[in-house]
Amino acid sequence: MRAIYLAPFGIIDEDVMSTLEVCVWQIYGYEVKRMPNLPDPSYALDAKTNQYSSALLLKDLLRRVPSDAVRVLGVTNHDLFIPMLSFVFGHAQVNGPVAVISLARLHQEFYRLPENKQLLLHRVMKEAVHELGHTFGLVHCSDGRCAMSLSNAIQHVDKKTEELCANCSILFEDFTKQKRRENGMEIQQ
Repeated sequence: MRAIYLAPFGIIDEDVMSTLEVCVWQIYGYEVKRMPNLPDPSYALDAKTNQYSSALLLKDLLRRVPSDAVRVLGVTNHDLFIPMLSFVFGHAQVNGPVAVISLARLHQEFYRLPENKQLLLHRVMKEAVHELGHTFGLVHCSDGRCAMSLSNAIQHVDKKTEELCANCSILFEDFTKQKRRENGMEIQQ
C-alpha cells in the first residue's frame, strides 16, 4: 500500500510527529509512515541569513523518496528561506513528490511570547496540509479558512484551519482519481 512519509531532519518533538501522522491521514486518507531521522541539513545553511535553503532540503528529499511513497513531507526545526522571500513556513514541489515545513516560526517563542504547545500543533497541521496540498496540485485558495490559503505571516496561519475547503477537497479528489487512471488502477466509488 502506498503511503505519505514524514521525514524528520534531525530530532523533532514526538508530539509534533504523532500529530502530523494523524492529521495527514485524516485529511489525505493515505497511510502515514515515518522515515528514520535524517541528518541535520548543515549543507543548506546560508551563513549570511543564518537560515536554511528550502530548495536544498527538497533536493535532498527527492533523492530519498521510498518506492512506495505517494509523497514525502520533510520536517525541520530550522528557519527556511527561498531567494525571493526572506522566509517561508514551508516549500513544496507542485505536483511533485516532496515538500518540507519549518517549525521555527510556528513556535510562539520565535515572537518572544510564552510557549503554547497546542497552538504550535495546530500551526504544524495547517502548514503540513498546505504544503502537501501543493504536491497534489492544489494552488493557493481565496477562502481564508482553507488550509490552502496563502500564509505570509503567522497571523494568516492562525486564521485558517487545517482542513481543505469544499472546492479544494474536490480538486484533491479529482487529482487522485486522475493519477489512478494514469497508473491503470481501478477507482473505487
